[in-house]
Amino acid sequence: MHISKTYTAIGPEKDWTESNTYFFMMNNLLYSRIEAGFPSNDEYFDEDVNVYLAGLLASLIDPACRAAAERYIRTYDIQLHELVESMEHGYAKFQAYKANADFLLVSIGIFDNPLRMRPRSTPYMSIPREAYIGRGMVYYHLAQSYCREVYRRDTALVTVLGKLASGFEKYLAALALMRSEYLNMYRKITSGELYHLGLSLDHAGDGNERGILYDEFLDAYSSYRREPSPESRRTLDDLAGRIRRLDPAFRFEMD
Repeated sequence: MHISKTYTAIGPEKDWTESNTYFFMMNNLLYSRIEAGFPSNDEYFDEDVNVYLAGLLASLIDPACRAAAERYIRTYDIQLHELVESMEHGYAKFQAYKANADFLLVSIGIFDNPLRMRPRSTPYMSIPREAYIGRGMVYYHLAQSYCREVYRRDTALVTVLGKLASGFEKYLAALALMRSEYLNMYRKITSGELYHLGLSLDHAGDGNERGILYDEFLDAYSSYRREPSPESRRTLDDLAGRIRRLDPAFRFEMD
């Protein structure tokens, strides 16, 4: 896939340069993989997956690429099954499963919104995140199967689709880190979440372990918002986990 779009680096005017969008995505993806603990070729050779993912991310800014994939996207599994059943040719079935697998990988990893919901809207069905992850893995496996059937051999794309299926969760983790650390996309804590956090703090008391942990958590959250980094995020998650072990009712999700 050839991507000709460019981005302009943000910063002092003297530092502005136009760079290829593909390079921007690839560079930050490689850093994200390292910081997420899944560097390239950690379990097997997967630099080919990096090429695929960088191209996929770069294609998001191209309306033609988005439109080509959008016609295959279905919100629910049964809808996709019905679409595939209506198709006669294996190539179309391959494209349908690949498009939906790509969509789930990006919508969970980058946008944290597999249902494509608008803010404050209520989902028609409540589906856990793990179900979407499992669905993405299955879709890549099916896309791989149809791709092999179409080309009658194991092409480079067949190999990449298999790696995406088996390593879906680690690539998801890299994209999630890329979302916050390199694309600067954060979900704000809602007023309701802050209210319940404050209520929990009031009930915790000043002298017990929970009270101390709540204080540390709020300090860590403030530090993370000022200077987000993998280290500050790990500290925040660790404190949230320690509080949850003492108070199972405590809930905190930022990404």
